[in-house]
Amino acid sequence: MAAIVGMLASCADKPTTAPTPAPAIPAAPTESPLPPPGDVADATPLGPALPRARSRWVPVRWAELPGFEDDNLAEGWNAWIKSCERPGPTFASLCSEVRRLSLGTPQEQRGWMRARLQPYRVEPHGGLGAPGGEGLLTSYFEPVYEASRSARPGFGAPIYRPPATLGQRKPWYTRQEMETLPEVRAQLAGSELAWLADPVDALILQIQGSGRVRVTEADGSQRVVRLAFAATNDQPYRSPGSWLLQQGAIRDATWPGIKAWLAANPGRVQDFLWSNPRMVFFKEEPLSPLDAQFGPRGAQGVALTPGRSIAVDPQSIPYGTPVWLASSGPVVSLQRLVLAQDTGSAIVGAVRADFFAGWGPQAGDFAGRLKQPLKLWALWPK
Repeated sequence: MAAIVGMLASCADKPTTAPTPAPAIPAAPTESPLPPPGDVADATPLGPALPRARSRWVPVRWAELPGFEDDNLAEGWNAWIKSCERPGPTFASLCSEVRRLSLGTPQEQRGWMRARLQPYRVEPHGGLGAPGGEGLLTSYFEPVYEASRSARPGFGAPIYRPPATLGQRKPWYTRQEMETLPEVRAQLAGSELAWLADPVDALILQIQGSGRVRVTEADGSQRVVRLAFAATNDQPYRSPGSWLLQQGAIRDATWPGIKAWLAANPGRVQDFLWSNPRMVFFKEEPLSPLDAQFGPRGAQGVALTPGRSIAVDPQSIPYGTPVWLASSGPVVSLQRLVLAQDTGSAIVGAVRADFFAGWGPQAGDFAGRLKQPLKLWALWPK
């Protein structure tokens, strides 16, 4: 899998094998409009390319989508139903049909997609760009940590809610200034939501944009809550993994490699943390049993589905758009339906996506190594 540079640079500031997605919302099956056998839909003339702010969509035949006949569409349908909780105007009229088809067969779902949607290959303006029109796929996840409600031995890394003075200065203070200037520390006092054991874990939580913590309260009781993205200090994001590479400190930029370097160089940990001036502030959310089956809410405002939600550049692909994703590399081979439901400060460009892997250590290991070529097709109503 790919470098931690991919994880640290790809999924910054989310405004979040992967766990099994939650079941679809129950709905009564119904007949759906299906094209005649032989895929007559692919015999109709193709229309013009569609321009987007940062991409160009080129209409293609369904046969161009690799693996379209083999995907377990029911998993992707779960994410689509989530998007229908807050659909944009383009897809709102289709949501009743999407819900009815949640209990349909894969053949019925594929037939409906062919009848109702047109696939468009997503390209940069001016042509294919990289050979084969390829872009970059990385991954992100939701960390899970132990936490304390107050500072105590073994838990000294604070996680903050937005301080009261955050909006009085733009950009707000850097990470280094927040930790070293007495007047800034005074402004942060009382804004601590929880305390983690490791400041590097706190940095990872901020980069991922959300996380789950098992927090120990002052009375000794414990509960699991979600720390969700609330705001930033408006400083630029810089990848700590890239900083290590630029320093010549490491050649192995995987997360295990970075951890090993940090363990061997404890005097450089602070420099490593300060290399990224951006700080993320959080809000606490309860985690019900239903909420625990999904990830945090993405930029679209709906809960993310492991393995089926992606972060995109919204100027290339609008939120809520169903997307066909194809990526093959040393980590994984993916050919599947996903939904564009999130974004991140480093997710910029026409063919660029961040794949939501889920939560916990296994998802974190996957996300830290995934960095490989990508092709995308937007599926747009006819």
